[in-house]
Formats: sequence, C-alpha cells, structure tokens
Amino acid sequence: MNVQKTTINAIRILSAEAIEKAKSGHPGLPMGCAPIAYTLFQNFLKFNPQDLKWDNRDRFVLSAGHGSMLDYSLFHLYNMGITKEDLMEFRQLGSKTPGHPEYGHTAGVETTTGPLGQGIANAVGMALAEAHLAAKYNKPGFNVVDHYTYALCGDGCLEEGISYEACSFAGTHALGKLILLYDDNDITIEGDTDVTFKENVGARFAAQNWQVLHVDLTQDPDDITELASAIEKAKARTDKPSIIICHTHIGYGSPLEGSAKCHGAPLGAENLQKSKEKLGWDYAPFECPQEVFDHCSIAANAGAAAEEDWKKMFAEYESTYPELAAEYKKVMAGEKPNFDDVEGLYDFEKPMATRQTSAKCLNALAAKMPSLIGGSADLAPSNLSEMKDTAEITYGTFEPNNFAGRNLHYGIREHAMAAIANGMQLHGGLQAYCATFFVFADYCKPAMRLSALMGLPVTYIMTHDSIGVGEDGPTHQPVEQLIMLRSIPGLKVYRPADGKETAAAWVSALTGNEPTVLVLSRQNLPQYDNSGKDALKGGYILEDCDGAPDVLLIGTGSEVELCVKAKAALAEQGVKARVVSMPCIEEFEKQPCEYKKSVLPCSVKARVCVEAGSPYSWYKYAGDNGEIVGMSTFGASAPAGKLFPHFGFTVENVVEKALKSIEKTKA
Repeated sequence: MNVQKTTINAIRILSAEAIEKAKSGHPGLPMGCAPIAYTLFQNFLKFNPQDLKWDNRDRFVLSAGHGSMLDYSLFHLYNMGITKEDLMEFRQLGSKTPGHPEYGHTAGVETTTGPLGQGIANAVGMALAEAHLAAKYNKPGFNVVDHYTYALCGDGCLEEGISYEACSFAGTHALGKLILLYDDNDITIEGDTDVTFKENVGARFAAQNWQVLHVDLTQDPDDITELASAIEKAKARTDKPSIIICHTHIGYGSPLEGSAKCHGAPLGAENLQKSKEKLGWDYAPFECPQEVFDHCSIAANAGAAAEEDWKKMFAEYESTYPELAAEYKKVMAGEKPNFDDVEGLYDFEKPMATRQTSAKCLNALAAKMPSLIGGSADLAPSNLSEMKDTAEITYGTFEPNNFAGRNLHYGIREHAMAAIANGMQLHGGLQAYCATFFVFADYCKPAMRLSALMGLPVTYIMTHDSIGVGEDGPTHQPVEQLIMLRSIPGLKVYRPADGKETAAAWVSALTGNEPTVLVLSRQNLPQYDNSGKDALKGGYILEDCDGAPDVLLIGTGSEVELCVKAKAALAEQGVKARVVSMPCIEEFEKQPCEYKKSVLPCSVKARVCVEAGSPYSWYKYAGDNGEIVGMSTFGASAPAGKLFPHFGFTVENVVEKALKSIEKTKA
C-alpha cells in the first residue's frame, strides 16, 4: 500500500476509532470524504501548522460540522496541535475535540459549524474579506492578501435555505477565490435523498454564476487524480466561485457503506474491525505508521516556507508603502480606534428617530475606522445603514468591479447576511455590521447566536422597533424579539432612548469584544439633557428627585419619554419619582453591585418598568411589588400615534401603575 492510500485510510480509521470510543458521532462523512480532505491538505491548502493564525493562510471550513472527526484526524496527522490523547477524548467534557468544531476552542478551526449551511455562508464572508482586503492593500509586486477559501459541505447544507442565499450572493459578487467541495453521497439521516432532494445541484449553481465541476470518487475513491485536476481548474477560474461536486460513498470501507446507518452513529466494534480488515489497516488503536506523519510533514513544511516567503515580501512592502503597511497591521491585529475625539458624536438637539441618530453616528465613526464594512438586506434607505461618501473619504459599493467598496448590498437574504458578516469578522482585518428591520431578527437569529457563541463583535442594526412601526401591522411589529435576543448568552442588546444613548451604543459595539444589537426607532424621539456616556453602563439615572424616591420608573427606547412625563405628573401629586434609562440590560448587569444598587436602591420597592415589547425581561427589576407596562399580545395595523395609547402606553397609565405599586408596598 502506498503512503497516499495509507494516509487516506488513517483519516478514516482514526475518525471511526474516536467515534467508537466515544459511543457517539458521525463516521460516515469522514470515511467518505477522507480522499477529498487529504487531497486538499496535502496538495493545495496553504497553511503553517506552527502558525495557525498566519494572515495569508488559506481558510478551510467544514460546513458539515457533524463530521468533526475529519477535522481532528487531519489536525493530528498534520501536527496542528491535536494529540492521540485528544482523539481518544472525542466528545468528552473539556476536551479539544468537541462534538462539532468550535472556533476559539480548537486551534485550526476557522469557524464553529454544525447548524447546516451556516459554514457555507461563513466561507462566503471569508472570501469577501479576502477580496476586499486584497483590493485595498495589494500593490504591484506585493500580493499581501492572496489566498483561497475552501468549504466542505454535504446534502444537508445545500438543502438549508441559507445555502441558496449565500451562494447566490457569492455568484452575484463574483467571489472567484471561493471553492466549495460538495460531498454528494445521496444519504441523510432519514435515508436516501431521493425522498427529499432531487434537484440538479449543478444546474442550480450554474444559474447562480458558479463554475461547476464534477468528480466521481465512487469507483476508486483513493485515486485523487481527477479531484486534484478539478481543484486546479477551480483555482484557475477567479471570475466566479467554483463548486466541485464529488460523488462519494458515505462510510466508505465499512460494512455500512452507502447506508444511513453510518451517518450519525458509531460503526460498532465488529464493523470497525471489519473496516480495518477491508482497508488493510493493521495497527493498534489510534496508532499510525511514522511514514504517514513524515508524508504529512511535507505539506506542513511547504506551508512554513510559504509563510517565510510572505514575511520577506511584507518587509519590502512595509518599506515601500509604510503607511499602508501600518494600517494593515493594525486592522489585522484588531486594534480599536479611540472614539473620544470624534467631533459632534454626542451632539443632538432636535427630536430624531434613533435610526437617524444611528446613521449620523455610523458615518462619524466610519471615518475613524478603516476596517468598518457592512450593509443591509435591501433596506438601507429605511434603516439608514449606508456609509456616505465625503470630500475626504469615498466608501463606494462592494461589487465585482470594485471589491474595495465598503458598502454591501445583501439583497433580501437576512440569514445569509448575518452569517456572511460572521465570516468577515472571523477572517480578520474587518469590523462587520449588517442591518435589517428588527422583526427580521427572527431570520438572522441562528447566525446571531453563533456570533455570540464565538464572541464575534459583529454589529447588528435593527430598526423599526416595537408597535412604533405603525401601519405595517403585527407582521412587522416586533414584540417578542427583545426577550429572544436578550436570552442569548454573550449578546448585547441596546435600545437607546435618544441620540446620545445611540452614540454610546455604537461606541460600545465597535470597542467591545462581543456582538451588539442596536434596536432603533422609526419615529422621532426627544433628546435629553442628562443622557450620554452613562449609557455605556447599560442603565443610569436619567432624571432624579430630591431625597429618596417613592417609585422608580424604568424604561428603554421610546418609552423613556413616558417615564419622564410620568415623573412630572407624579410630582404634581406629591410623589417623588426617579427615571432610570436602561438601554442595555447586559451592560448594566456587568456593573459592580454598588453601582447597580445606587441606580435601583433595594429600599425602593415601588417600581414601574415600561417597554413596548414582551414583559419577560422586566420581572427581575420590577420585583414583587412592581408593575410592568408591556406588550402581552401582537400589535395592530394603525398609525403609531394611535397604537401606543391603544395598548396602554400613556403617561396616565404609567402614573396609575406607579401609584398602584406604591400602594402594594404599603400593604
């Protein structure tokens, strides 16, 4: 058996052994895709195992993340930090080899995958980032940014709607250095794909402006000649992305080959032994012959040499283009600007919708942040998310003839938009934002969840919040979305009450290390004298009374105005109220206990929480004696000015609730 075949079989057997030991996992994909992964890593993928974060490495995304043992077997064989012991701890608590690949947990994993299709969209974002940074920083003779993005997917990824959204976007934008390897094995968990998936995938991708290539790995899976030729063709065609449809057998080499039984369950001890016999594998569990490691080191050494050559070239680039090189180094290091000196950032006087104040902030901050890039899902004129050209800066539109453009047009593709933004952020060198109406957070949510899981500081502009949307009616009026997003660990949700709070929210988003959602109004809101940078703390005293308050009025966004007016009305009745603006619960909860108690004194039990959304966020702050003015139903179609009083969002109702809460504390 030659070393190539032995290495391919090593990938198969190591994967199956780890899954068998864990009594859990998906052996079908690693065993069927081993020749694909080997060909890519051995002959094409540009990477350095000793520097897995090298800027100019090729990116590899395992979109079919259930096949995670394929990653871990490769990382072991190519000396990327995964040991034999790590393989033996597959899917165990605290191991480097979790059930699905996790970014930031296992070195070499470029993105967290598992939710099918999202990896493809992440890869699109990475390819977009490569194209943009290359257009911005490369100069004749200095290809500082020059690499490919590869993704491996299965039938499940392509059945998910996000894959159509993302691949349509990639084809439209001619992302020619994106190569998708499709494991076409005709099997999903429920059996043969003929039950659910009969479309002509090649025709679908051709219609989306992709180069389509086919490779048959069913006759002799270990003959990679045709596959290598297809990858060469894909790399050579840079005016459009490429898909290589690889016809494979799931679970190749096992008695369960071609069956759904090997998709998501261990082979079983007997079948594992039979697989070893069929593949001619006669080594102890988790052991490989030294010739395999020596063979894999050829690719590793080539990658190390490629990085050394790149460093030498960059040194010359730095000498020739010092300012550009300095900026490149800063953005790739993720350095954040200091926004303290941005002129007029917190200056607002006239009533404005927070979507409008957000636009002002975005453009003021973009001028200081060359890495900022983003756009909207076909709603930029409404959510005001475009960076506007000035005399000093031309932002431009990202399109095939202008990859240097910083404004993106995603089309009506909310799910892919959010996942593509994740991919750009993962690539490095860019600060990504995206925008849509707040109600469509439902479409973005799976990708937003992964932003939080990976700790990616993507900014989500979500406008037209609450019943303030008005005439578009309940289909477009978000009432439950705030609590949905607030329930995601590691996600900041800002709902500012005015321009200064919006500015603080933007600064928090662009200087923080977690994703941030900016929930913004359609309708005009007043500007407050006492608002401002205290919003960075998440919650603060906007208006206070003399002495200890009788009641706390806590609000967010447009409802802060009701609290302010209710305070004045209560004062006429001799009731002392404190108005607390709480634009970001997550930031408020990070503050020291002393600060939180100074804003919300434990001694003041009478409280009213006011927000035109689900009340579930507020029970903690209302306490046993508090009252909540919120939305427990969907909205209705009518002008916003009529909807707010219809659903109880009036000064009179807030006052009534305050008096009721005070009475409850006396009972």
